[in-house]
Amino acid sequence: METRKVQVTGGSTYTVSLPKTWATENDVSAGTTVEFYPEDDALLLTPQSDTERQEGSLDISSLEGERLTRAVMTMYVSGFDIIRLEAGRITTDQRRAIRDATQGLVGVEVLEETTDSVVIQDLLDSSELSIVNAVTRMRLIAQSMLEDAVRALIEDDDDIAHDVIERDDDVDRLWLVVSRIFRATLRSPRAAEELGVPREDCFDFHSSARQLERVADHAAKISNIALKLGEIPEPVAEALEELRTDAATVLEKAMDALFAEGTEEANRLGHDAREAVLEIDEHTRQIDDMLRDLEPVQAQSLGLIVDSLSRSADYGGNIAETALQKAAPRP
Repeated sequence: METRKVQVTGGSTYTVSLPKTWATENDVSAGTTVEFYPEDDALLLTPQSDTERQEGSLDISSLEGERLTRAVMTMYVSGFDIIRLEAGRITTDQRRAIRDATQGLVGVEVLEETTDSVVIQDLLDSSELSIVNAVTRMRLIAQSMLEDAVRALIEDDDDIAHDVIERDDDVDRLWLVVSRIFRATLRSPRAAEELGVPREDCFDFHSSARQLERVADHAAKISNIALKLGEIPEPVAEALEELRTDAATVLEKAMDALFAEGTEEANRLGHDAREAVLEIDEHTRQIDDMLRDLEPVQAQSLGLIVDSLSRSADYGGNIAETALQKAAPRP
């Protein structure tokens, strides 16, 4: 840490010198334009950045399959707009993995292909992306997935179950968008300013989006189990639907608390959601008692579904905790 004394020049202008080491490392010299970003009682300074799209390259010679797909997604989340993938010779399997990766990302397409390289590009304007809209969309999809997953189980409807599993990909794509936006706000004050959301709030939205992504995963898990099960006893079906409704209520209150504009409303909804989680724990134990009378294989499968619904409620409780922290006074 270095300190500087503020000086007054011209009778009304406050000036402060920049550390030479920092200026040299960031190519700041006489005549360089710098940008200032106020954040409450702090003032962030950064060299004026250009608006060119970020390009990155990756040697994929030793990567294939799932590892290659993850590598491409990591480059996307890290903030690169143009990604050049290079190897001595790109195999058919590698091209297939690259296509799988681009299909799992929002707005990304293959721009150019040669024998030894593939260039993919993000076609979306990052300044037009909204973390609030992405999280809101994740909320709607995840909640509808959970509802439909239990309906597929109760009604023994394989079409609904398959649809839920496919929608999990939509949530995953939105989760990567949220992660990309969040990391951009960490790197650049300008990104946070263009987004119009404080960086602390971006952290809260990113944390909550992770919980929603897990809820969607459990909805897909329930649907996969539903595909293997036949009809289930009516009392168990009714109990599972009640548990699903309780979990959905927790999620609904928690998300409302996260987006609440007033501190009082956020606190009320957040505490309500947290308390509802405790009630679900008791409900879960009651259903577990019912399952003991069923055939062992069926009881085990239904027990996994009960666990997924309970965990979904817990994730809602985590969002509520985040909402309460977001509403708390800031030092």
